[in-house]
Amino acid sequence: MRLMRVGDVGTERPVVLDDGDRAFDLSGLTNDIDGAFLAADGVARARAALAAGELPPVDVADQRIGAPIARPPAVVCVGMNYAAHAAESGAAPPQQPVIFYKHPNTVVGPNDDVILPRGAEKVDWEVELGIVIGRRARYLSSPDDAFAYIAGYVVSNDVSERALQLEVSGGQWSKGKSCETFNPLGPWLVPAEDVGNPQALGLRSWVNGEVRQDSNTSDMLFSVAQLVYDISQYTVLEPGDLVNTGTPQGVALSGRFPYLSIDDVVEIEIDGLGRQRQVVVKG
Repeated sequence: MRLMRVGDVGTERPVVLDDGDRAFDLSGLTNDIDGAFLAADGVARARAALAAGELPPVDVADQRIGAPIARPPAVVCVGMNYAAHAAESGAAPPQQPVIFYKHPNTVVGPNDDVILPRGAEKVDWEVELGIVIGRRARYLSSPDDAFAYIAGYVVSNDVSERALQLEVSGGQWSKGKSCETFNPLGPWLVPAEDVGNPQALGLRSWVNGEVRQDSNTSDMLFSVAQLVYDISQYTVLEPGDLVNTGTPQGVALSGRFPYLSIDDVVEIEIDGLGRQRQVVVKG
């Protein structure tokens, strides 16, 4: 089962896809796929309604795909969570998770255009596993508790402008992370129980058809469970929050590839979670 939102920006409607890629309307259960839906056991209710044949079929062909969760309350990001990416960034692997935030309005659909910020010269791609929180997580007792608070997983592109992030940052990263359209998300929210082990997922990216990243979540320095536990010690995670878990090696910051420019095409995918495609356009 996969949850998604389709339609024009601001008027997306919730649907569910079954294992045969057939789409069914969820609007009888919820107005949207958001924190309130997730907190009210929405994933289980959608699964039960789908199994019972209670949802009307809907045609989603040729419709825009929106982000699979409506604007999240917070976008919490993890930096340098793969040792090889830390190395290509010129940093030692961190001893504790590096946390920063993106503005929630950066979240757009998986195939929406990425807008090049005015004057930007160092726009980068970052394929990441995104965690969607399903229950309020506050001071978890151990990493073993974390999975009870995870609704599901998504493909996330943590687009970054490196000059704003590192050169004129003032010591924080959010300037280079919070530009318009800088977090394409989706195409689907896949419930955690349908994903299995989140530390065994291949993730890849391409620019103009050329491979850039090809790694596996098994290479994370801090696991999904460790991250949710750790973040809950100093931030209350709410239903609908998005946690971006870091990117592997193969980004432009490494110096091995050019940064993005107008008309470039970025594609990213994660095993079982779907694929995205963005075109870089002028801001």
